[in-house]
Amino acid sequence: PQMAHLRMFHNHLPMQAGAYQNAIWVAAAAKAGLEEGQFLIGGSCIIAPSGEMAALAQSLEDEVIVHRADLDFARLCRHANFDFDRYRRPDQYRAIGERKAACAPPP
Repeated sequence: PQMAHLRMFHNHLPMQAGAYQNAIWVAAAAKAGLEEGQFLIGGSCIIAPSGEMAALAQSLEDEVIVHRADLDFARLCRHANFDFDRYRRPDQYRAIGERKAACAPPP
């Protein structure tokens, strides 16, 4: 069972990870308050490509959040964190892809 104090954290965590891993801005809308007898936690947010929370709804009422997103920041994050052309090292994982069966590690 999910602990109540972690619900919002767990709600935002995969979105923050996705923003960071893909170096993109994320805008997520969430319902809040009581609807048809169900309590909805809300938590609408805008997340930067760094994974940081740029804007976050603060209430359980109808609310609009706004953030001026610097689209060049996504490019900067992509280059700084996930520059695969610069950091890709196929020589380091070729043996894993070529191995057909389990075997002892090399000496």
